Amino acid sequence: MSLGDEHDGQTRTRLPEGNTGDPYGAPRRPTTRSTRSLAVAVGVVVLLIAAIAFANRGNDTPAGSAAPRGGGNDAPAGSAAPTAATGTRPVTGKNGTIAAGFAHDEQGAQSAAANYAVALGSADMFVASSRSAIVRAVYATDAVAAQEGALDKVYGDKGFLSRIGLNEDGSAPSGLTFVSRVLPAGAKIDKYASDRATVSVWYSSLFGMAGEGSQSPVTESWYTNTFELRWTGGDWKVTGFSQKDGPVPAGRDQTASTAEDMADAVGTFGGFTYAR
Repeated sequence: MSLGDEHDGQTRTRLPEGNTGDPYGAPRRPTTRSTRSLAVAVGVVVLLIAAIAFANRGNDTPAGSAAPRGGGNDAPAGSAAPTAATGTRPVTGKNGTIAAGFAHDEQGAQSAAANYAVALGSADMFVASSRSAIVRAVYATDAVAAQEGALDKVYGDKGFLSRIGLNEDGSAPSGLTFVSRVLPAGAKIDKYASDRATVSVWYSSLFGMAGEGSQSPVTESWYTNTFELRWTGGDWKVTGFSQKDGPVPAGRDQTASTAEDMADAVGTFGGFTYAR
């Protein structure tokens, strides 16, 4: 899944290269190149990373493989900053199912960005009611209306939902399990001021349909999203973002799980609601 490059004031989404075989034994649709990119306003939620990218396959060259660098109050420039106890409570509450009340410091900004990436990349973004709740929870108040309108236009498109195998209401067909998860691997501060922060989140994503007969088995991709955050109303909120491919680790020769095993894993392993 990919939210792609910023271009002329817009964010262009693109699809990563997929596997050529179908581990579930079902015939895959041939890879195609979209004749146009699905463009949305700069700052459109990370969710589109998976969905629109998957539906609108492209062939952009992945970004370089430079490893992300750490950031934080106590980290030397260019050094990694792993999660560690600091004595500062990283989050104080929640907004619905999403963490809220992040610390007003660099650690809090990183926590906010990582958690917002998880929420915006979840399967809940494909259902109108839960999508609205997520957007209102993670975006700055003055950005909500524009983001909701842009996302509703995309996710309300019956053709789009059909291309990724979902029903018109965003639900999965009977017997199949829809998977859309973002798994943060790390975060770093790019810029920081008392009321503004730029935070990059490196993550892997799982996207596809698990179950017998799936035409789009669950695949993994890697991306880095850079969030523009603003301190408003006593919390960090998203005002915009950009995205690039990778860094992508080398794959291993592991046998793909069966459709049943994948569906069982998604149903029994709950996704994380708090990161960093």
